[in-house]
Amino acid sequence: MARLRTTTATSAGGIVVRFEAGDPHLVVGSRRRERDIVTWTLPKGTPNPGETREQTAIREVGEETGLEVRITGPLDSIEYWFVQRGVRIHKTVHYFLMEPIGGDLDRHDHEFEAVRWISFADAQHSLTFETERALVARAASRIAAGHAGRQDPAGQGAPAGQGA
Repeated sequence: MARLRTTTATSAGGIVVRFEAGDPHLVVGSRRRERDIVTWTLPKGTPNPGETREQTAIREVGEETGLEVRITGPLDSIEYWFVQRGVRIHKTVHYFLMEPIGGDLDRHDHEFEAVRWISFADAQHSLTFETERALVARAASRIAAGHAGRQDPAGQGAPAGQGA
């Protein structure tokens, strides 16, 4: 039996956070995979030549969600393996905590079929991949620790133009 060729890949993405009535929400998107399996996932993508991780994350999150975002801090990276066209790929995705500064979910690109805001609690049931659920749980803990005692630190609801 032939061994699969192995390679590596790197992407960058973000957890975009807004507060609704004091509770943090994040953006997720759905993709239809082979055999019509729908996955809900965080926005992320591959760097263009010469881009930094941060530049890639801002561009990819913007393209996939329709939102303009800014990075508020780094998050963990996640790693996983998958096989594509007979090649085994070890992928690392670098994530950043982000906030929306403009845009609209209706402007998302073709990579996601649907994009929506969900609560951090709902993310534990909605996100398809365990690595992303664990990352969101760690981000939620960081957000809670950083905002303890504050009232709606990012403002009430979404800034204008950031459709639900």
